[in-house]
Amino acid sequence: MSGWNSTFRMHREKRCFSAVFVFCALWSSTLSVTRYSIPEEMERGSVVANLAADLGLEVGVLAHREVKLEMFQESNKYLDVNKKTGELYIVEKMDREYLCPSKTATTCFVKLDVIIESPLRIFNIELEIKDINDNAPHFRRDRVELDVSESATPGERFSLPNAVDPDGGINTVKMYKLSESEHFTIEIQTGSDGTKYVDMVLTKALDREEHAVHHLILTAVDGGVPARSGTANIIVRVLDTNDNAPRFDHPVYSVNMTENSPIGTLVMKLNATDLDEGPNAEINYSFTLYTSEKTQDVFALNPNTGEITVKGTIDYEDMKFYEMHVEAKDKGQHPLLGQCKVVVRVTDMNDNYPDITVKSYKSTVNENIPVGTVIAIVGISDRDTGDNGKVSLSINQNLPFVLNKSSDVLYELKVSEPLDRERVPEYDITLVVTDGGTPPLSDNETITLHLLDVNDNGPLFPQSFYTIPVIENNAPGALLSSLTAFDPDLHENQYLVYFIIEKEIVNTSMSMLFSINPENGNLYALKTFDYEIEKEFLFHIEARDSGVPPLSSNVTVHIIIVDQNDNTPVIVSPWRAHGSVVEEKIPRSTDKGSLVSKVIAIDTDSVQNSRITYQFLQVTDATLFSLDQYNGEIRTMRMFSYRDPRHQRLVVIAKDNGDPALSATVTIKLSTVETAVKAYSDMTEVPLEYDIFSDLNLYLVIGLGSVSFLLLITILVTCVLKCQKPMPSKAAPPSRNSVISERNSTIADSTLVSNDAYWYSLFLAETRKGKLVVRQPVPKAGSRYIVSSLPRSTGLTETSDSAASTLQGSTTTGSSSS
Repeated sequence: MSGWNSTFRMHREKRCFSAVFVFCALWSSTLSVTRYSIPEEMERGSVVANLAADLGLEVGVLAHREVKLEMFQESNKYLDVNKKTGELYIVEKMDREYLCPSKTATTCFVKLDVIIESPLRIFNIELEIKDINDNAPHFRRDRVELDVSESATPGERFSLPNAVDPDGGINTVKMYKLSESEHFTIEIQTGSDGTKYVDMVLTKALDREEHAVHHLILTAVDGGVPARSGTANIIVRVLDTNDNAPRFDHPVYSVNMTENSPIGTLVMKLNATDLDEGPNAEINYSFTLYTSEKTQDVFALNPNTGEITVKGTIDYEDMKFYEMHVEAKDKGQHPLLGQCKVVVRVTDMNDNYPDITVKSYKSTVNENIPVGTVIAIVGISDRDTGDNGKVSLSINQNLPFVLNKSSDVLYELKVSEPLDRERVPEYDITLVVTDGGTPPLSDNETITLHLLDVNDNGPLFPQSFYTIPVIENNAPGALLSSLTAFDPDLHENQYLVYFIIEKEIVNTSMSMLFSINPENGNLYALKTFDYEIEKEFLFHIEARDSGVPPLSSNVTVHIIIVDQNDNTPVIVSPWRAHGSVVEEKIPRSTDKGSLVSKVIAIDTDSVQNSRITYQFLQVTDATLFSLDQYNGEIRTMRMFSYRDPRHQRLVVIAKDNGDPALSATVTIKLSTVETAVKAYSDMTEVPLEYDIFSDLNLYLVIGLGSVSFLLLITILVTCVLKCQKPMPSKAAPPSRNSVISERNSTIADSTLVSNDAYWYSLFLAETRKGKLVVRQPVPKAGSRYIVSSLPRSTGLTETSDSAASTLQGSTTTGSSSS
């Protein structure tokens, strides 16, 4: 037990000694402080200082030690140390106004510790953040409204809000400026803390009637370079004082009045204006003491509106004219007034107006009311006698109505033209009655006639024919178009129902292909369309209203299926089984420009998407062969040399013109073989064993015989094609063969019969015994395109007899293999 205690005591003493050593090392390392100074808002990645050089650390050693950077009272990481270079650099922009929000502080320091482990060392860093002018002054309120009385005296002061600038020092607010004004200026005062305050001072008396509102702009400018500024709108509203008296337009008014004017007749309306506002501009009108009591008994003056009306009987024989003295007084605290004189001259004339009486009246009729129907019976009268009592009734408007005089005092108002509610839903008929006086007097009466709707308009489509393109492979239920008709009738007469007029296409009802919303005319597709199967649809859509009886109209809809590039080109020549390589043989003595092979591909898409171009994907020797990108012909670009390998591998890609383009490839393996000139001898009728001609004569005979023979073959082929009738069959149509001719046989180029991939091929083989014509239909084999292949004979020096037998045998073999 004592041994264990001594061991424990020894370990504890060692641990205490180690702790004291570390503490001493840390205390000695923290005694020195390294200071740096940078401007705020430095870009990310900017270098502050070379920390390794300033702290006496080796960069190579620093890269293998753990370095930590801790900032006091900040959770964001603004700085970091590059262990490779020992540089202290910016990680995040530092905003002095955020780090040191107190404006009273002249300096801003950020304290951080650099902790380096293995061994542990701590360095104190003080980073001074210098202010830059990155903030513009701004006002707490960008709109200040002041109410100032127009009686305010010059020198009166008004406090304005001061601007705030987060920057410090010279970058804070330095001065204020006020926009140009002849009435106001500003004075700036500085507080004990250096804050600048601004007062607005009135320099010139205000006149509300001249300028009711003053719009000023107060600008605060800081002392930075370049300087920044902020503005506030100062709106000064001038309050009114009663400094303007009411004023009439004219000092004297003259009015002519007829005798016996009805009570309440407006003589005139006086209008006095006061440039003040509010109560100072509210005016009361009244007669002055200079207006006689008799005049005041005949005329009345409205104190609020200034209207002078008749309240008694005006008789020309009693008084020829009247004088009224009127004053206008405002409602200010100290009222001001203005005066005028009104002279009324009485005219002796026809002083009784004719009267109109509507005795019978239909205010509502159907729009299809017959012409000649009586709408109203109107009576007219005039209390005057003689010519002044003779009255007439008329309609001064161009309306489909006519007045029929039934007696001296009665008129019938009748319909003169057919009415149409959709064009004019109601009529305001003004009846004017006029007497025969000098000048004549007249009166009018307006009656309103409302028209009720009838179902006399069928639905109308904006177009009579709609062409709607639909891209193939559409989703079932897709909205194709909205076919909306319009019915100008009302209520149930304009409620429309849409439906498709049934029509069968290849035993398929149109309603199985398309659907239309009966309420809004939205047309939908019920199936997915394929351009290669169906290219267009033509049908009719009918819109029917809900009137009695219902009316309808229809429109023709032409659906055009737009092709998509959804079919890959299919290579039909040279034909090969799926994934196999086409093998061809050509003589090594082939001349430059000779046809080696021809690649033919077809695409069932539309014309634009089915345009095929051909390119070499791989080629053994790019200098030996050329490929026509439009017809797929592969030709030699030069003659074979002894350096060229015997086997050539060509990979041809056939690409359509769609977007994106689809393609197919074919691999052709070409083998070159040696040939002799005597291989051409099988094209003549002279046996090879006879050598009775010279070389020159032999060539002439061969040439003439070949030309004659080709002419004969052309005539025979033409006759066969004309006489041959195609037999109907449910099997696949004849296929096209595409085989490249060798030296021992001549094979005619294949001919494309139609776009539906029906191919027809003729093979002509010349032998010494005659010609052989082969037409080989091949059954369908897993594809919609049918291609027939005829293997070539391999012996280049065989006689014509053997060639013919080989061709016949190959025909049988090809048919069975296909």
